[in-house]
Amino acid sequence: MKASPASIAELPVVVIGAGPSGLAAAAHLLEQGLEPLVLEAESQVGASIREWGHIKLFSPWRYNVDAAAARLLDPTGWESPRATALPTGAELVHDYLEPLANTPELAGRIRTDHRVLAISRGERDKTHVQARTGEPFVLRVAHAGEVLQLHARAVIDASGTWGTPNPLGAAGLPALGEERPEVARRLLGSLPDVLGVDADRLSGRHILVVGAGHSAVNTLLNLAALRRRDHATTISWAIRGESAERVYGGGDADQLPARGALGQRLRRLVEEGEITLHTGAEVHALAVVEPSAASQPGDSHSHAPQSDDDAVTAALEVSFADGRRTRADYLAAATGFRPQLQMLRELRIELDPAVESPRRLATLIDPEFHSCGTVQAHGADVLAHPEEGFFLAGMKSYGRAPTFLLATGYEQVRSIAAHLAGADAAARSLNLPETGVCSGVSAPDPDAGVEAGSGAHAAGVDAPGADGAQSCGAPASDAAQSCSSFSPEPVGAGAAARIGASTGVLHGRAG
Repeated sequence: MKASPASIAELPVVVIGAGPSGLAAAAHLLEQGLEPLVLEAESQVGASIREWGHIKLFSPWRYNVDAAAARLLDPTGWESPRATALPTGAELVHDYLEPLANTPELAGRIRTDHRVLAISRGERDKTHVQARTGEPFVLRVAHAGEVLQLHARAVIDASGTWGTPNPLGAAGLPALGEERPEVARRLLGSLPDVLGVDADRLSGRHILVVGAGHSAVNTLLNLAALRRRDHATTISWAIRGESAERVYGGGDADQLPARGALGQRLRRLVEEGEITLHTGAEVHALAVVEPSAASQPGDSHSHAPQSDDDAVTAALEVSFADGRRTRADYLAAATGFRPQLQMLRELRIELDPAVESPRRLATLIDPEFHSCGTVQAHGADVLAHPEEGFFLAGMKSYGRAPTFLLATGYEQVRSIAAHLAGADAAARSLNLPETGVCSGVSAPDPDAGVEAGSGAHAAGVDAPGADGAQSCGAPASDAAQSCSSFSPEPVGAGAAARIGASTGVLHGRAG
């Protein structure tokens, strides 16, 4: 039975993901007179950002708050943090996302612990185009051990990419042995809390970092700070490229000094021998080996971890495609992220086959040619799919590209909300810096100890992929606009010079 136009108009616009872009989408929908319903898979808003809460953004507060969100917050007595301060991920959640989610307008429109499993439309599968035209969206949602069915007039998927990291192996496939449980226990993820909860486990160990994006850069810098505490800590770094020059970046030429300094600090540490760099290193296989099998010619130094979590004494052996091998206690896999597309299989979406972003957006953001500084403002027209009323927004809209900025995500959802309301949806110009860095933070200078005021958790972030979970402090025309990640890890016509620490697709390419 077909739904009537009146009943469809009464349905909410479902927003998937309660991160920065998702909550901003809800705020803009309300301003356009539309009813939002935000579905968050985890138990709290900003769940992915909480996982890298120890990370300090390089962009100051004045670039990290959406304009419509600020208008919801102002009447509540919310005090905007100091505009020039650099927040951690935890502060971004506590001082912005939580107050926003608790505003009277949004509090009853956010459902946590609601994980979207699949989206379709009407009563027929996607091969029946005419039968589905004008029908409401159907969402299968897991909640409290049951599967619910919800309906929506439109859907904005701002669920990010944090939950789907790229594998370590070449060709986009897992390295041989990567998925074995004993190997998985040695993998630290993209952004371990090196100077916080992971410090005891990693202190005095040999840690290998794989990747050439912001997650890798800042993990390396924080490991160097850990090494200052315990000189037995050994740090290795593996990249696919033959040179780390792109990672070191442009230093003082970066328009955000805290970001530009990252690559230069890393260069100094490598040149001084504090970090052992392996170039041309494509990970082929991973295995846990006993110390008795250790040290063969060409192997690097290895320690036997005696961590409380697994009490193992074996080492992680990493084999590279060219035959080289190295052993370490733990491996930080800073290889980026990719979008989770399974739940979209019953929608008619049009994605670029390589970048996995909306097709019309891909030419603007392809990291082969563009940096976040060359981003062109884009909105509903660029993000639209053959499935009318469905949009990817935020970090997920960028697929495997690492160039996402929060300011870009906020403009995306503003335009989408206007389009759904029949208002002016034309994209507004963004004033973004010419830089190849799309997200990151100010990691502590190993020569200066932990950064003042940041506690033990100052670090840097790539493009952590959950709904723009990373941050890039690009200036925006409106001071209330934000530019964030991962990243996550974030374009216009023509290639731009890369400045700062190049992103390795925390989402996508991993150098």
